[in-house]
Amino acid sequence: MSTSEQTGRPRGGRKARAARDAGAGSRVDQETVARIERSTGSLGTAAIASMDKRLPWFRAMSAENRSWLGLVAQAGIAAFVDWIRHPERDRPAVAGEVFGTAPRELARAVSLQQAVEMLRVIIDVVEAQVGELAAPGGEAELREAVLRYTREVAFGAAQVYARTAEARGAWDARLEALVVDSLVRGETEESLHSWASALNWSSSPVAVIAALVEGEETTAALIDDLRTDAKRARLDVLAGVQGNRLVVLLGGTDDPLSAAERFAGRFGAGALVVGPVVPDLRSAATSARAALAGLRAAAAWPDAPRPVSADELLPERALDGDTDARGEMITHVYEPLLAGGSALVDTLTTYLEQGSSLEATARMLFVHPNTVRYRLRRVTELTGYTPSDGRDGFALWTSIVIGRLAAKPA
Repeated sequence: MSTSEQTGRPRGGRKARAARDAGAGSRVDQETVARIERSTGSLGTAAIASMDKRLPWFRAMSAENRSWLGLVAQAGIAAFVDWIRHPERDRPAVAGEVFGTAPRELARAVSLQQAVEMLRVIIDVVEAQVGELAAPGGEAELREAVLRYTREVAFGAAQVYARTAEARGAWDARLEALVVDSLVRGETEESLHSWASALNWSSSPVAVIAALVEGEETTAALIDDLRTDAKRARLDVLAGVQGNRLVVLLGGTDDPLSAAERFAGRFGAGALVVGPVVPDLRSAATSARAALAGLRAAAAWPDAPRPVSADELLPERALDGDTDARGEMITHVYEPLLAGGSALVDTLTTYLEQGSSLEATARMLFVHPNTVRYRLRRVTELTGYTPSDGRDGFALWTSIVIGRLAAKPA
């Protein structure tokens, strides 16, 4: 007597048993298959009715999306019937057969968690009717087939959403880079707002932060960290790399300098320049231009605070050839000084030339020191800069030089 006969085991060995076990779950009586085929329409209708009853988010969807999900439910049941009709198939190709019926945009309207909830409802509907669908004695096989198919559909849903997320991530990264590049180049077409809207950007006010970076891998990790920090602070961030410069569009705060202080530790060494606040994305190119000009000129002020406002770098930017900075210094500093009278400009320049000495200035101008004090206070009132402060004095003197150069005959 053979070993197999002695033990009572069927012939064929371990491999044969594995092959039989693999197909056992998908062997469903043909009468059961026929019953399910006849009930496909009613099962789909029952599944949709059950989703409408049990899933609030399904009831709140648009009619179009509800219709698409109905097709997904019908396709899932049809694919199940096709699979149990062909037991030789080890695994059903549910990713394409089920989820391929709906447009890719539906993945944005329905989260993976909602897809799993929908799947659970459909399976509950099928399981509730196993007694009616299965041929006499075939209930256990049908339930086992439903369980196997449920697992495959769950894997298929995860695969679809993973591919969608990967494609969406790559597309968002390209779109984000396009928005940042457009702002750097000063473009403010309507398409810019469409691109930003596609990235769920709706924040205001807006400011731009500029910094130097090294290495693509380091930059990618930095941008991810910035997004995490911004989300915690309830701010919006779009970021892109321009050569060795990282340009960050920050939305949702009217104090970007304070916000940038939270992120400062994420950046490496070097200047961190914050552009002026602007009301919306349409004006963001102005903030980007100022931030990048400040980044180029920051080397002239090694002791600058970090982060530093682009407005604090106006003198360096003007000397570096930034026409915007020169225009601001002429408009907001030089011209108000001229409007205050020639004595005001003479007093200021003499004061700066005399090393900020009140007495020396008074002697040079043949006036009382209190007169000098009064005129210097007027300078502060008109320009916002304090002549006795070294940094402010530098800005005032630069403004006068630039203003005089601009006023000279061609």
